[in-house]
Amino acid sequence: MKLELKNIHKSFGDKQVLKGISFSAESGKAFGLLGRNGAGKTTTIRILMDVFGANDGEIFIDGSHIDYTKIKTGYLPEERGLYPKKKIIDQLIYFAELNGMKRQEAVKSIDYWLERLGMAEYRGKRLDTLSKGNQQKIQLVTALAHNPDIVILDEPFSGLDPVNAMILKDVVKEEIANGKIVLFSSHQMNYIEEFCDSIAILNSGKIVLQGDIYKIKHNYVRDKLVVRSEDADAIRNALGSCCVKTDEKELLIRLTSAEEKQKMMKQLTEAYDIDEIKVFEPSLNDIFVEYAKEQY
Repeated sequence: MKLELKNIHKSFGDKQVLKGISFSAESGKAFGLLGRNGAGKTTTIRILMDVFGANDGEIFIDGSHIDYTKIKTGYLPEERGLYPKKKIIDQLIYFAELNGMKRQEAVKSIDYWLERLGMAEYRGKRLDTLSKGNQQKIQLVTALAHNPDIVILDEPFSGLDPVNAMILKDVVKEEIANGKIVLFSSHQMNYIEEFCDSIAILNSGKIVLQGDIYKIKHNYVRDKLVVRSEDADAIRNALGSCCVKTDEKELLIRLTSAEEKQKMMKQLTEAYDIDEIKVFEPSLNDIFVEYAKEQY
């Protein structure tokens, strides 16, 4: 299954929030929708979920206009939306029925997910008796119990301790392996890199960068080297200002051009005891900062 958003525009009054958003995501893969607060991510997600319509543009599944009577979405919001004073099982059934499930089917699915997430013992308790991390897992059940085709996760790891984060990681990997379209929206770039094949970065309502993460990184100008050596101080003294020490044994060397890297590698390995030498690749966080800063 392939999801496509094409030329989505959205305004609220005189404020133009989305200015021609286009991207695609496929089954069995995770797609990262990134941007600073106010960039247009939440508006894009709400249009995708048919919470409200776009002023212009179209959404397709496998080349046909999306039919929300057939395509189900599951949404884990950044801001939680459950009822603190209500029993967990009652509200989980309520949300599952809102998503088209019959009660018996809903209870079976909910019990599976409560067990899967280690939450079965809290089935009959009120939500406000749970920790923030466990409330997050209950919210996740509302996103998954109705077996959605598209799973949208907005800051899914917020408030989770390492053990619960690992459980959620496993669940996300299972959803991807089961052929779901998974959309991530997060500022935690380590999770985006771990799960997502492709990304789109929004800035002021426009996509300023999108594509395969590996290709994006590889296409950066390859004019820096990372070197680890016991001779780090000697190398830095020899190369001068183009060489910066990043820790006790590691250096970052800026070349005058990418074509110099083989020559520099040869010179260094012949003259010094080199433990590791490689072309520097920016992290996804570096890329995000560059493209999401105020420049549009």
